[in-house]
Amino acid sequence: MTAIMKTLGISGLLLTVAGCTIVPGSDRDAEPGWFAEDEKPDAASLPDVIKTHTITTAILDQKQAPAPELPDVLADSPETYDYEVGVGDVLQITVWDHPELTIPAGSQRSAQESGNLVHSDGSIFYPYVGKVHVEGMKVTEIREMITDKLDDYIESPQVDVAVAGFRSKKIYVTGAVGSPGTYPITNLPMRLVDAISAAGGISDNANWSQVILTREGQEFRLSLRDIYENGNAAQNVLLRPGDVVNVSRAEDNKIFVLGEVSRTQSVPMGRNGMSLAEALSDSGGLDERQADASGIFVFRKAQPGQEHGIDVYQLNAKDAAALVLADSFQLQPRDIVYVTAAPLARWNRVLSLLVPSVTALYLGSRAEDELGSN
Repeated sequence: MTAIMKTLGISGLLLTVAGCTIVPGSDRDAEPGWFAEDEKPDAASLPDVIKTHTITTAILDQKQAPAPELPDVLADSPETYDYEVGVGDVLQITVWDHPELTIPAGSQRSAQESGNLVHSDGSIFYPYVGKVHVEGMKVTEIREMITDKLDDYIESPQVDVAVAGFRSKKIYVTGAVGSPGTYPITNLPMRLVDAISAAGGISDNANWSQVILTREGQEFRLSLRDIYENGNAAQNVLLRPGDVVNVSRAEDNKIFVLGEVSRTQSVPMGRNGMSLAEALSDSGGLDERQADASGIFVFRKAQPGQEHGIDVYQLNAKDAAALVLADSFQLQPRDIVYVTAAPLARWNRVLSLLVPSVTALYLGSRAEDELGSN
């Protein structure tokens, strides 16, 4: 009897202490909104680095707002586009009624073989005209220049100039496309979708929502999904020479699902993105014995320029209708989804930690009493 009393006394003391010290985070309030400062005025304020939001229809409407306007550096207009000749290009110059000037090497050679190469100093040589600088000029300007110079030798020369080989200006397409590589910029304006199509289109593991355009050392994030599904033509930017287009791979963008779910794991985002409901479903759903449905949180790095560093979104899914909100809440790469534990689950964990100790104390005290009685 003495052993039992000792054990019960020690167990009571351990339970009292355990409520504060054994389980990390057990002192947190598990009520809905335990991240929300305005619901508990006496609670300690959160650090300035965190900004909390409740997932409601208002949040979803805010996230479905139109994409912000692109910076001026991406706002080129195709109406003003005109190809400028560069070093390495091949020009085809035709003087009508004067075949000796047009194809002096014979008609069996291609236009690129018999054309006029723009040399490293930006110049070409043409009969009667001599050496002239053409780099940076448009074909219309070159035609007018050659016409003026030939006018001294030919009466009313009819001159036509075209680019037979586009070699000076290129863009680079990498990432999840069919044929990554370099592609020439021609006299036709090349937009983002044109470049990706020239590279064989996007592959099965491409992330439609993230295309990174690098221009003049700056990175700009564009979205093919916004172009195809929402018809946002502004995202289909006009490319410039030297641009690098990188189509991100879907497996590089993961969502981390932690806490009281059936399987804590990292979930790769598919081509069409991922909603909060999909991430929870792919992780086996909430653990019905342990999870607190009112405490589903999404941690996200804040956008550059914000005063805070982390956005925290909370979903209260005790009402099954809230799952519709979860299906409409689109996650972003590297988001962390965390499901908190219910108060009873935390208490059960305390007991599971105490039971081995209490059992050992009881058996030890009992053995001591039996030895004393002998």
